[in-house]
Amino acid sequence: MAEQHPLRGILLLFCSLFFFAALDATAKYLAQSYSVPLLVWARYCVHFLLMAVILGPRLGRSLIRTGNPRLVILRGLFLVGCTAFGVAALARMPLAETTAIAFTAPLLVALLAGPLLGERLTPLRWGVVFIGFAGVLLIARPEGGVTPSGAGLALGASACFAAYQILTRRLAASESTLTLLFYTALSGSVVTSLALPFFHADLVVPPPGDALLICALGVLGGSGHFLLTWAFRHAPASLLSPFTYLQLVWATLLGAAVFGHWPDALAFLGMAIIVAGGVVLAIRTAPANPESR
Repeated sequence: MAEQHPLRGILLLFCSLFFFAALDATAKYLAQSYSVPLLVWARYCVHFLLMAVILGPRLGRSLIRTGNPRLVILRGLFLVGCTAFGVAALARMPLAETTAIAFTAPLLVALLAGPLLGERLTPLRWGVVFIGFAGVLLIARPEGGVTPSGAGLALGASACFAAYQILTRRLAASESTLTLLFYTALSGSVVTSLALPFFHADLVVPPPGDALLICALGVLGGSGHFLLTWAFRHAPASLLSPFTYLQLVWATLLGAAVFGHWPDALAFLGMAIIVAGGVVLAIRTAPANPESR
């Protein structure tokens, strides 16, 4: 067990969440000019190349050694689905509102953990889930800049991320974190490379500035996951999990700075309800939730 440095873990988590919010903001900006399949492909291919170049020579075969290849790959595919739904939602809705709806994933995990992981569904969990989705209804209003299609896509991202988290819980005890991260990048690269010609037949050569931003998608995503993994090496999940909602703060600030959008009062109330529900679940399930991201 690595020596614990809680403050260092929290700071690393804060940085990783900023990277994820910056990834979403960059994707939203680029989605105004480029197709979602192209952006998703770039996000995973650059991430895969970074891991292969940086970690491949040092870790060798241990990076790809897994005892559950099917589940590991399926887990990666769910994250690809989360990314695709999320970027498509960002192309239609403001950054903060999209992030908030996507953050209903812990509520879905609370429901799915019963039948899939054998965890007990207590009245508290049921209550938190229903209240959390009431928060979504406060956000998903047309006058707040939220469209029905965008909200549906954000909920699709949430559902995929919930399935990803469920599989992460199942695999965390037997698989290396870096191996899980590598297979996520590999799965995403292979699937999006195969699918891209069907969704993006025309070759688009972006100008240098846009090309750098497109490559930054993979850098931000990969770096965010590296920092997140590093954070959990220095602090327990029970301490860090409630802080993950800081990403919503970053998303709100970046949405205002880059796109000039502030959520309205009801949207802020909905976000607060979702965050409160997620924090309650994180605190209540912390003893049974090992390091899993």
